[in-house]
Amino acid sequence: MASNSGKRDDETLHTIAVRRDGRATSLRRRGFVVTVGRGRGAVVHRCTEDALTIGSHQGNGLVLADPTVSRFHARIELDPSGHLLTDLDSTNGTFIDGMRVHAAWLPPRARLTLGDVEASFELEREETEIGLLPADRFGALWGKSPSMRRLFAILERVAPTDATVLVQGETGSGKELVAGELHRFSPRRDGPFVVVDCAGLPETLIEAELFGHEKGAFTGAYQTRAGAFEQAHGGTLFLDEIAELPLGLQAKLLRGIEARMVKRLGGNEWRSVDVRVIAATHQDLPRLCNQRLFREDLYFRLSVVTVRVPPLRERLEDVPLLVGALLDEAGIADETRLDPELLEALTRRRWPGNVRELRNVVQRALILGAEALGDGEATDELPAVVPEQAHAGEPPEEPYKLAKARTIEAFERTYLQNLLARHQGNVARAARAGEVDPAWIFRLVKRYAIDLAGLRRGR
Repeated sequence: MASNSGKRDDETLHTIAVRRDGRATSLRRRGFVVTVGRGRGAVVHRCTEDALTIGSHQGNGLVLADPTVSRFHARIELDPSGHLLTDLDSTNGTFIDGMRVHAAWLPPRARLTLGDVEASFELEREETEIGLLPADRFGALWGKSPSMRRLFAILERVAPTDATVLVQGETGSGKELVAGELHRFSPRRDGPFVVVDCAGLPETLIEAELFGHEKGAFTGAYQTRAGAFEQAHGGTLFLDEIAELPLGLQAKLLRGIEARMVKRLGGNEWRSVDVRVIAATHQDLPRLCNQRLFREDLYFRLSVVTVRVPPLRERLEDVPLLVGALLDEAGIADETRLDPELLEALTRRRWPGNVRELRNVVQRALILGAEALGDGEATDELPAVVPEQAHAGEPPEEPYKLAKARTIEAFERTYLQNLLARHQGNVARAARAGEVDPAWIFRLVKRYAIDLAGLRRGR
């Protein structure tokens, strides 16, 4: 984002931040026009939104009824660097001025070809002003950057509704936190917030996790159990990494979302549920729809409202604020314990792991203390903070929350490893012996990267 003092220096800029006293107060955005055909029969589509999807399916923002155009053919989306045109694995390709592209930045004017359809792209000179939330936080979400404060403004409008929301963003960017705050600021805040990790369970268990099961419905079903839909009754159901859900279960999920009726495995009774559904993914669902790996009807049912969580590299100005929030969370609120040089270095990193990676760096610094500063590690390993308690020659003290979390993690890992080893990696037998749900074991197996196959081989 660039600052604005009343006159823009570069007329090719797509979005500028309007600032007052050094702080962004709003965004000014230049929309674009896509024109299909020529003369009186031309179709003109003007867009001022974050993204425009183009294809032959009626759910696209711009529909091209041509057999050479794929259902989801291409997308034009606004990025901090401009308008990005991405081909969504179309059959006949996407071209800019005669050159086939997978993804490319659009110039202010360009000739587009999608299949056999010719179109033109033109950036408008007129600007639309977009408001930002004045605050630097929305619940547990922090950010003073224009991109985050615009996200906050959207969340503030969406949270009080019952609209189904699709949260998109890279791994570690905070999608689950967004879902949690949508719940906390909704009328359902006093109801349950139930999370289902669609990537963390095998296909044989995910259906039971979602819809529940009766006793004896399958091996290991030792008692009747309500599924996530029933558990979330009166509250919010969050489906994380929804793209990982097998195709066969996507149809059943669609019925549950549309009818708000579920039937447990092994049961005959349909049960009515009152839930709000929020889903999240780091994958490109329209592209998966083209590949027939995701149902398009489910995609449109989930994307009533779509929000994008920006990666940390697009909002590096938020790093000091996030580090301060992480310190507060750990009970270390004294900002004098921040090393300015290290903090400056952190704002220059790319952060491929996003906020999750930043959290890990801060926690590592809190545990290792000053001893981590001079060990010759690469820049990516430099800690962000130095605990006040860490003096030369003394072992660093550990905050209570971190010590507790680390102790629990060590216990879970050791207990589960030993339990599974005694039963040669057989989850059903281990769950029965430990009197725990098999789904819990599978979640921890993934979290701690336990080698089930090795245990079955007796390693």
